[in-house]
Amino acid sequence: MPVSTSEWHKWLVGIVYADVEVERDRGPRARMRFLVDSGAAYSVLPFEVWRKLGLKAKRTLDFSLADGTTIRRRLSECRFRYQGLDAASPVVLGEPGDAALLGTVTLENLGLVLNPFDRTLGPMRPTLASVPARAGYP
Repeated sequence: MPVSTSEWHKWLVGIVYADVEVERDRGPRARMRFLVDSGAAYSVLPFEVWRKLGLKAKRTLDFSLADGTTIRRRLSECRFRYQGLDAASPVVLGEPGDAALLGTVTLENLGLVLNPFDRTLGPMRPTLASVPARAGYP
């Protein structure tokens, strides 16, 4: 079966995108396409999007890039909605030129994991540690 160049490229490098709605609590919303990045802890909102939502920085963190460079970015939080799931998550406030990334913290808050074999997002199967019952509790 022939595969187009764009489909072959997606299969070869395993790129996964997700269309997600983001929102400041009880505020403006935006729907956008995120690159799912299983190597990133935090999601990144592009500059224009977080400004439109009216997000405010809550703290600043240093991040290491793949080439060893350290950059500083501001963090906030917003709500993420994906296929009926809704969760708050920390978010990096991107600078001009920063791409929209969906990181693992947001995925976990939504109860999702990335399946690297078929490049889909699916429900995670969380585990709880067994905790012995205390006296007086069943």
